[in-house]
Amino acid sequence: MLNYEFPPIGGGGGNAHFQLLREYANKDNLKVDVLTCAARPGLSRERFAENVTIYKVGIHKKDLHLWKRAEVIEWLIKAGTQYRNMLKRDSYNLAHAFFGFPTGWLCYRSSKKLPYIISLRGSDVPGEHARLKLDYKVLGPVFCAIWRNAAALVACSQGLKERALRFLPSVSIEVIPNGVDTERFHPADTNDKSDVLRLLTVGRLSVTKRVEILIDAVEILHKEGRKMRLTIVGGGQLEGKLRDIVSSKGLGGIIGITGRVDAENMPQIYRRNDIYISASMQEGMSNAMLEAMASGLPIITTPCEGVEELIADNGILVEEPQAYSIADAVKRLAGDRKAYEQMAFAARKHAEKFSWSSVAHRYTQLYNENFAKRAEL
Repeated sequence: MLNYEFPPIGGGGGNAHFQLLREYANKDNLKVDVLTCAARPGLSRERFAENVTIYKVGIHKKDLHLWKRAEVIEWLIKAGTQYRNMLKRDSYNLAHAFFGFPTGWLCYRSSKKLPYIISLRGSDVPGEHARLKLDYKVLGPVFCAIWRNAAALVACSQGLKERALRFLPSVSIEVIPNGVDTERFHPADTNDKSDVLRLLTVGRLSVTKRVEILIDAVEILHKEGRKMRLTIVGGGQLEGKLRDIVSSKGLGGIIGITGRVDAENMPQIYRRNDIYISASMQEGMSNAMLEAMASGLPIITTPCEGVEELIADNGILVEEPQAYSIADAVKRLAGDRKAYEQMAFAARKHAEKFSWSSVAHRYTQLYNENFAKRAEL
């Protein structure tokens, strides 16, 4: 398995990979070597489980949440050398890459020796990501070659599959959604609702998350005299800018930006809040939204990939990504206690359908199918 992001580096793609490895751990019929990244130069090796070993190729990484082109190139060069050495040293049946690029490039270069599967995650599929528009244009032909040569392509949501097919309609893509640990993420044991409505959003602070819209929505509610607090969890390139916006609006007392929070502390954060809000323009499938649902939080969100699978009777889909629309949705939910409780209950029930064990089972089925195809050749 290959992934240029792995906790603490990156976001949802690294977290999904980590959770999948937990399901693979100590499986007698599966041996996994993982090639990934570290934030400091050097090569390290970690034993994740008896059957899972993680090799981390270190680079000069400045920001755990943001990749610069020079960092991507450095990782590709260094990881490429390590990958070739691993292929010489061991006899692998299959490579499984998270992200079609840059990770999938390594698999493509060695595809004559080893077939590969790619898990498309979101940013590796051309779309509306403003910071990556030039990259999508320049690397488009490379993406096409990597995808066409893969033994299988997997998207983490139906929406992401549709975006990928708009880019390259000729390929076949399966959908295997993300999962959530419903034992770690669960509703609060006691109903300690306060007079202050507690709103939460979680994610890498990038342009695609449109967190400014959420800040503007809270400003509207604050001016109307509503008692509430918004907690923004996450770090990234826009953290400083967002802090400045909050300060300039005089909202420092009701909007808190935590920066990056360790994964072990996230369950308590979800349980301390009432509603999860999002204005993201582009996702694969939101891990944070799944975790919020498992924690019994109703969702208020704008349309993006993965939402169709996640939002039914457990939240409100705001069609227009506007601050006033999100503010109106918050008021509707806050003003109807029965609707709130019904959505909170539905959120938990819906999240229970997305288990990592199911995700792992579907991937191992895919591995076996490809083993069988290879044996027939």
